[in-house]
Amino acid sequence: MASNRTSAKLIRSLSELPESARGAVVSIGNFDGVHRGHRVLLRRMTTMAQQMNRPSLVFTFDPPPLRLLRPELCPPSLTWMDRRAELLGELGVDYLLAYPTSRDLLALTATEFFDELLVEHLGVSGIVEGPNFRFGKQRGGDVALLESLCSTHGMALSIVEPEMEGAEWVSSSMIRDWVSQGSIEKANRALVSPYRVMGNVAHGAARGRTLGFPTANLTDVPILLPAHGVYAGRIVGTGSRDPIASGLPAAVNIGPNPTFGENATKVEVHILDFSGDLYGADLELELLGRIREVQKFASKDALLEQLQKDLIATRRVCSSS
Repeated sequence: MASNRTSAKLIRSLSELPESARGAVVSIGNFDGVHRGHRVLLRRMTTMAQQMNRPSLVFTFDPPPLRLLRPELCPPSLTWMDRRAELLGELGVDYLLAYPTSRDLLALTATEFFDELLVEHLGVSGIVEGPNFRFGKQRGGDVALLESLCSTHGMALSIVEPEMEGAEWVSSSMIRDWVSQGSIEKANRALVSPYRVMGNVAHGAARGRTLGFPTANLTDVPILLPAHGVYAGRIVGTGSRDPIASGLPAAVNIGPNPTFGENATKVEVHILDFSGDLYGADLELELLGRIREVQKFASKDALLEQLQKDLIATRRVCSSS
């Protein structure tokens, strides 16, 4: 029953759950980043749903449980929820349930979680998970308990072996490490779509414009920023503003500006072959490769010379991606 939508229908509470989503084949997890391992699991889920003539539904938690339990240990997300719905939809998923995380939810034992949410509220027909799946209070439920509960309730169950990267499982934490190190190319090979950044274009110092390299300064970025450096990117969208910018290459500086004595981390985007006003727009772009580290230049001329090299490198990366 997977549709031709480009985005899974995002549901943020059980009160919004359409009747058409009941009886779905379900997979439960964070699905942050949506990587190759997720793709294998979701392929199994959507195939099972088609065979059973049921919809497919990903059940995730918003915010992640760790944000409530141990906020100091909760890592930044790799994707915002609307983007997650897009990526899941492209993989054939019908619904994304972003269930509101609460203390009451986290207090449910594994059996209570299964009975109250999966059986009573969702009427689940089948479940697809990985071998390390845990659920319920203090992650007390495992695959063995899940098998027993599914058998009791007549639900189909499929356990999918993980996708490997060398000797390690492909995981969101692995990708998070690569992004944190600035290894965007590695991260992109593990993701189903290039790493994407989004933020609101705000007024900056306007120094780039005086140098002949105007930049869009992004604020309120909701996901993990890569390590400081200059990256080659491509504009995906600008909301309702200047759609002509979509698809254009962009040189992206993430970090401080030591040449001018600025230490604050900024996200500055220079869109090649574009001239327009994007202030107030929500700018979305994908990062395709890291060009160099952030540097301090001895003079404005030395900076301008390097910026020209950055633009050449950006075009080269974008043309090969």
